[in-house]
Amino acid sequence: MTKKMHVLAPAKINRFLHITGQRPDGYHLLQTVFQLINLCDEISLSCTNNGEITRINGAQSVLADDDLVVKAAKLLQKTTKTQLGCEISLTKNIPMGAGLGGGSSDAASVLWGLNELWGTGLNRAKLMELGLELGADVPFFLLGQNAFAEGVGELLSPINLPQSTVFIIYPQVNIPTVDIFKSPDLTRNHPTVTISDFIGSPNLEQFGCNDCEKVAVQKYQAVADAIEWLSQKAPSSSPRMSGSGSSVFAILDQDTANQLLKQLPNQWLGFVAEGLNKHPSYNPSS
Repeated sequence: MTKKMHVLAPAKINRFLHITGQRPDGYHLLQTVFQLINLCDEISLSCTNNGEITRINGAQSVLADDDLVVKAAKLLQKTTKTQLGCEISLTKNIPMGAGLGGGSSDAASVLWGLNELWGTGLNRAKLMELGLELGADVPFFLLGQNAFAEGVGELLSPINLPQSTVFIIYPQVNIPTVDIFKSPDLTRNHPTVTISDFIGSPNLEQFGCNDCEKVAVQKYQAVADAIEWLSQKAPSSSPRMSGSGSSVFAILDQDTANQLLKQLPNQWLGFVAEGLNKHPSYNPSS
């Protein structure tokens, strides 16, 4: 049995995000296209025989017991009744509270990695089912490829996207998802679209919108400023927020993206990422 494993946990952007309704239990129904990008957290997993789940290092602002990587490990351990444990080392490169899915991706990579490391033998469908217990975005990262998503984000249809360079601004604001979804100003009745509507769009970058963005720019001036800055610097790029924020992105050519990165105001962080069609740590077809 392999005793150690190193896995990547890629970020995602939402090419659009429409809120189409709300379930009786309070969860919001949505439609979105998730795209993987090559901005990744790094996770090292070591198998132990003592049955303990230990986080060696991780996000300093998150207690170990509250960390999704620990919760994912404990959930898999409980589900499979394995007697094995692990040590988890997490290096964060994806900003937190940025709408880039870092925590969900970390959880997905731990579920997949430990399933391999522990030899617990769950198939992808079962792992995705477990992932949904941890967060609505986790099943997408376990699917391992770009997807059109519906429901609360768990109804996934794989989709191919053109190769793209993504310029991302993180305005160094951590937006709790609940702040956006509890707002009375959030659109909750966006008309539904189809995959064909998206694929057939003459300009994918301008398709749809992010319904969370209206609320975020009202509550967080830094998000509004980032959108305005990017709109001025790249007027035809249709910048928008990813997820429930706070990151703002645009699809640009690589040269333009690199030039904008050099011009970025000091109070923000910037990233030039490439879109991915497959998860970098495992084969989605398996």
